[in-house]
Amino acid sequence: MKSIVWLASYPKSGNTWLRVFLANYVYNSEKPVPINQIHRVGIGDSNSKAYRMVTKEVFDPTNPMQGARIRPAVLQGIVNNKADINLVKTHCENGIAYGVKLIPPELTRSAVYIMRNPLDMIVSYASHYGNTIDEAIHGIARNDNSLLGVGDTVYQFLGTWSNHVIGWSKARKFPVLMLRYEDMLKDPHEAFDRVVHHIGLPIDRDRLERSVRFSDFKLLQEQEKKTSFVENSDNQKQFFRSGKAEQWKTELTEDQVAQILQDHGRVMKKFGYVV
Repeated sequence: MKSIVWLASYPKSGNTWLRVFLANYVYNSEKPVPINQIHRVGIGDSNSKAYRMVTKEVFDPTNPMQGARIRPAVLQGIVNNKADINLVKTHCENGIAYGVKLIPPELTRSAVYIMRNPLDMIVSYASHYGNTIDEAIHGIARNDNSLLGVGDTVYQFLGTWSNHVIGWSKARKFPVLMLRYEDMLKDPHEAFDRVVHHIGLPIDRDRLERSVRFSDFKLLQEQEKKTSFVENSDNQKQFFRSGKAEQWKTELTEDQVAQILQDHGRVMKKFGYVV
């Protein structure tokens, strides 16, 4: 059964913002959904607990080969709930790892893919994972770039930023809604309206307006100050840092900008990030 709707992105590109909106839209509450409850709407594909549940082996989240081999059973387990739509967050590339299709078309209904200008993304990426900017730039240009498994999270296959974007944008066996983070910032009502239509959720204008309002970045920052956010890392004080575009202009050196353009300029041009 094809019921998985992927909420896909390279890390630090707006995936959490998308899930906050969807949580508020699905719950349709008169108050904002607590940020630490959004996982109830968009389950992640990297939760090691799910991998342990479907295997009789001793599961090691740091072992990429074992994770890839067990992944099909984890995704099948999600689909087995018989729901029409299963929203699943992923940072994995739309590719193959150890002979396993990371995003199996036979289980996939559709996908929403969020991309972000890598010049901006890299600033948040470095902060979140405790890298220097130069280390982060080098990482997102590597075909074997990954998020290493640890504790509750399994190994995740990213690849380069460019290949990640192209791999999802060229998917042909299921429909993909491509969204730029910058366009979401410019007009969140229009962007999230497209999301609701694409996923096939009931259309309700008042509900949309309220969900956009409840997803406002300042409101999310206020929530995090009061309760902290379980998805934040130990490397930064807060998850919801700035939520702005073009921060790279004051954060990156000329050499760093040049390197990112050298590595990803072709794809950036394709999606309107460079002329």
